[in-house]
Amino acid sequence: MLVPTKVNIVLDDDVKADLDRLVESGMRSRVINAALRREILTLQRQRASRRLEALRKTTTAVSTSELVKLVRRDRDR
Repeated sequence: MLVPTKVNIVLDDDVKADLDRLVESGMRSRVINAALRREILTLQRQRASRRLEALRKTTTAVSTSELVKLVRRDRDR
C-alpha cells in the first residue's frame, strides 16, 4: 500500500476558490490527485508522441505489403 505524502503547493486564488466552492472538504486531495494523474498521463503521451515523431524522421517508409511480410515472418518465430 502506498503511503500518502503531504506536500505544500501554491494555487492561484481563482483555482483555490473554485476548489473550495465545488469540492467538499475531505475530497479535495482526491480531486487534485486525479487531476494531476490525468495531466501527467497527457504529458507522458505528448513526450512519447514527440519521440515517435523524431524516430519517424530517421527511418524509411515501409509499404503495406512489406509490413505484412515482416509481421508474418515474426509470427513464425
